[in-house]
Amino acid sequence: MATAPIRAFTHAKLNFPSSLLLVSSTPARRRGLRTHFKHRLPDALKWSSSSSYVTLQQGSAAFSRRQLLTTKPNAAWRAGVFRCATIEEIEAEKSAIENEAKDRMEKTIEAVRASFNAVRTGRANPSMLDRIEVEYYGSPVSLKSIAQINTPDASSLLVQPYDKSSLKAIEKAIVNSDVGLTPNNDGEVIRLSIPQLTAERRKELSKIVAKQAEEGKVAIRNIRRDAIKAYEKLEKEKKLSEDNVKDLSSDLQKVTDEYMKKIESIQKQKEKELLTV
Repeated sequence: MATAPIRAFTHAKLNFPSSLLLVSSTPARRRGLRTHFKHRLPDALKWSSSSSYVTLQQGSAAFSRRQLLTTKPNAAWRAGVFRCATIEEIEAEKSAIENEAKDRMEKTIEAVRASFNAVRTGRANPSMLDRIEVEYYGSPVSLKSIAQINTPDASSLLVQPYDKSSLKAIEKAIVNSDVGLTPNNDGEVIRLSIPQLTAERRKELSKIVAKQAEEGKVAIRNIRRDAIKAYEKLEKEKKLSEDNVKDLSSDLQKVTDEYMKKIESIQKQKEKELLTV
C-alpha cells in the first residue's frame, strides 16, 4: 500500500528517520503516528529537512489552540470609532479660558482696592475699617457686618454696633488691628479720631501703596500667563492652530493692558488722597 500523507493545519519541514515513514503502511500504524505527533507538534515544527515533507493533520488542533494574539484591543480600537471635538466645543473652551482670566483679573482689582482702602489717609473713611474682624460669639466676623460705621465729620469715625454686648469685642479688635487708631468707647458707640498725617508719614504710605499696586500687576501678569498656557494646551491637542494661539494671545494682551491701567488709575487716586493736606 502506498504511503498515505498525513494531512495537517500547516506544512512544516521535518527531519526524522525514514523508517518512521514506513510505519504509515497500515491504518493502525498511521493512527499511532498521528497520536505521537499530536503531543510533539511544538517541537516538530522546529525541525527542518530538504528531503522529507510531511503534512500534519492531528497537530492542527493543538496548534490552533495556542495564543497568537497576546494583547487585547480596547473598545475604541475594536469599534474603529474615534470622536473629534466639534467647532462649538472648541469655541466653548476658548470662551471659558477668556472668561476665567477676566474674572480673576477683576478679583485682583477688587483686592488691590481693598488694600488701598486699608491705608489710612488724613480724611475719615469707613473703608479704613473694612479689614477688621471681630470675635463675635466664638467666630471671627467682619466689623461692618455687626456694626454701622459713619463719618460725622472729616476727621472722625463713629462705630455703632447692632448688638451693644459686642462693644468690648469691637474695641479690642480695633486696638489689635494695624489701623493705628485709638477707640473711645462710651458704652453706646465707639468714636475714632483721625489724626493728621505728617509729610514723612504720607511719603511712607505712598511707598506702601506703590508696593501693593506692583503686587496687583504681578498677579495680572500671572493670570495672563496661565491663560496662554491653556491656549497652548489646546494647540497641542490639535484644537487650535499656531496662528489661532497668536491671535488669542494678542487679544489677551489687550485685556491685560486694560487691567494694568485700572491698577495705575486707582493707585494715582490713592496717592493723591495721601498727599492732600
